[in-house]
Amino acid sequence: MNCIAIDDEPKALEVIERYCQKSDLVDLKATFREPVKAIEFLNREKIDLIFLDINMPDINGMQLIQTLAAKPMVIFTTAYSNYAVESYSLNAIDYLLKPITFERFLAAVNKASNVLVLQNKPAIKEDEAGTVFIKSGPHTYQVKISDILYLEKDGNYITVHLKDKQILIRENMGDIFDMVPAAEFIRVHKSYVVAIKHIAMIEVHQLVINGEKIPIGSTYRDSLRSRLGLK
Repeated sequence: MNCIAIDDEPKALEVIERYCQKSDLVDLKATFREPVKAIEFLNREKIDLIFLDINMPDINGMQLIQTLAAKPMVIFTTAYSNYAVESYSLNAIDYLLKPITFERFLAAVNKASNVLVLQNKPAIKEDEAGTVFIKSGPHTYQVKISDILYLEKDGNYITVHLKDKQILIRENMGDIFDMVPAAEFIRVHKSYVVAIKHIAMIEVHQLVINGEKIPIGSTYRDSLRSRLGLK
């Protein structure tokens, strides 16, 4: 994956550069301390992934992403955890808290690599408007991915909970990320996959989406908190 790093702290860029040199999954094309110069570069070059600091002078990382017409995948890097949930509303791949360990860096890069594979996989019938085709019995529905709140497994079926209705499909939970993008959804229980952007509140054993309480399985708790940059 072609990538760049943007951070106003030279030492932070040195860490990302060193880690990139150790990984065969990423090819660091450039580093930037000035966000405006990075935007100019991104408007000229095709980049798959950005390592992006949030707190920067003039324009912060979240604002920078919203200025781009073509949006690469993003891994946010920051010393603050309070932006975690907001970052995933921008479809961030991961959220790395400084000081960043090589282990967490690799985990984030692996996520990005998997997402890139899924994006290029022909089986995913997603159009430019951000919709997916869901087959339910003899019917096939075109659904906006942003309208999917969560998916709930019950026996051999999965209920896709939308903002305005539910769709029952026959699908295995292990194949669910062939239907919805892994960058925007996360498994929180053996029976639940949720849309990160719709999480309203998180407790120890449950989270809330659209007023519904969804259990958090003990085996998924650490990965959820890590994905959201929570301690």
